[in-house]
Amino acid sequence: MNLRLRPVLVVLLVWAVIYLPALGSLAIKGEEGRRILPAIGMLKSGNYIVPEVGGNPYFRKPPLVNWLVAASFRIIGVRNEWTARLPSAVAVLAVAIAFVTVARASLGSRGSIVAALIWMTNIGMIEKGRLIEIEALYVSLCGLAIIFWLSCLVQRKSPWLIWVPASIVLGLGLLAKGPTHLIFFYAIVLAVLWQMKEWRLLIHPAHFAGLAIMLGIFAVWAVPFLQSTTTHVAAVKWSNQFTGRLQGTDFKLVSWIQNVPRAFIYFLPWVLLFPFVRFSKFHGYAEQRLARALAWAIAVPFVAVNLVPGAVPRYSMPVIAPASWLLAMSYAGRALQWPWGKETTSERTLAKIVALFVGVGLVIGAIGYPLTAVILRNRQQVKKAAAEINSVVSPNETLYAVDPEYQPVFFYVKAPLGYVSDLQELPADAHYFLVQSDKEAEVTNTPRWASRRAHLRVRVRDYRKRELLLYEIGPK
Repeated sequence: MNLRLRPVLVVLLVWAVIYLPALGSLAIKGEEGRRILPAIGMLKSGNYIVPEVGGNPYFRKPPLVNWLVAASFRIIGVRNEWTARLPSAVAVLAVAIAFVTVARASLGSRGSIVAALIWMTNIGMIEKGRLIEIEALYVSLCGLAIIFWLSCLVQRKSPWLIWVPASIVLGLGLLAKGPTHLIFFYAIVLAVLWQMKEWRLLIHPAHFAGLAIMLGIFAVWAVPFLQSTTTHVAAVKWSNQFTGRLQGTDFKLVSWIQNVPRAFIYFLPWVLLFPFVRFSKFHGYAEQRLARALAWAIAVPFVAVNLVPGAVPRYSMPVIAPASWLLAMSYAGRALQWPWGKETTSERTLAKIVALFVGVGLVIGAIGYPLTAVILRNRQQVKKAAAEINSVVSPNETLYAVDPEYQPVFFYVKAPLGYVSDLQELPADAHYFLVQSDKEAEVTNTPRWASRRAHLRVRVRDYRKRELLLYEIGPK
């Protein structure tokens, strides 16, 4: 077997065992619906510029994740949890493959495969890579940019190769979650250039060209988006996404204190090895400088982001890619040492540690998630709520949602959905509609129905304990 192909096959096997079993067995939760429902709307309307949630424009996040979900539905031809979450899992795979291909010349054959395994088997990536949330995508894009940039720099490639490929990926990152990932990318850039005394790269024309490419990629969507919406509203929403964190909106002291320890959990079990890294054990001075640069570039943004009043631990997840690189360097360079002075220079000892930690990830993915799916099979409230609605409304009958806001249950509703902002906008031939529970009195007292009457058919609750009321319009 080709020696370069073997690591790719190993990565594919480990990835498949961890990320694919029971990928679609659990109902969507959290913010997943905000990634899936706009994608469904895009496929239905053909409008890929303005994402919509509940019939209203969704300004809070750029649409790359929605596009990928829509592409997954269209290419595979099936709309379910598995196809919705597949883009996240594939994003994780892309970084792992980049480690064993692009970074191979920099990390070596052993280091590159270990970096890929570390990347795929930490708790954070396993969790996020199995959900269609933004973290898996934007953390992976940040990781790809760092891998491209570091690999080309270490190999002394042309400045154009150092900056341009990374900038293309960073531009896609802007379409995933805005500029947050740039904090982590430029922490790597500044720390490495500081240690290597290569500051001139910052003012090389290739860097400015890369910035132009990155912003141009974002502008391809942002310009028509702003032209299609109310510019002021969009600008305010985007601004609030960042200033709200800095201002400490919804600040909770207890949660804030737990940010750093909880963020460490995302990198378990591999974070346990960091105390044993010894920079002096790296063979060459260049490796020592690079390792120190990576350590600073990981630690500073990790702590800084977690200390922001409105931050949550997942915001610091982009450090996982450079952390994987640093630990892989330490493994390949045998720069691990126990605190009592005994070096882990034995190839067998190092291999056992890696095998143990990889084994933990394999067990979580191959056994833990399928077992969880079996245990929670009858406790998935979103599916239960949708089943109650589907038992009343025929798949051939349009179901109107009145000012619904964000309702994950709509992913499982079989009837075609129509959105209206209030009861007065319901079409004259409407037979079924959903409202939130706070509008129950309005439905009862409205003279809207004339000779007809709205009959309450079902009350359903989703996992957030929010109640929806399903009405059928019929004779009095």
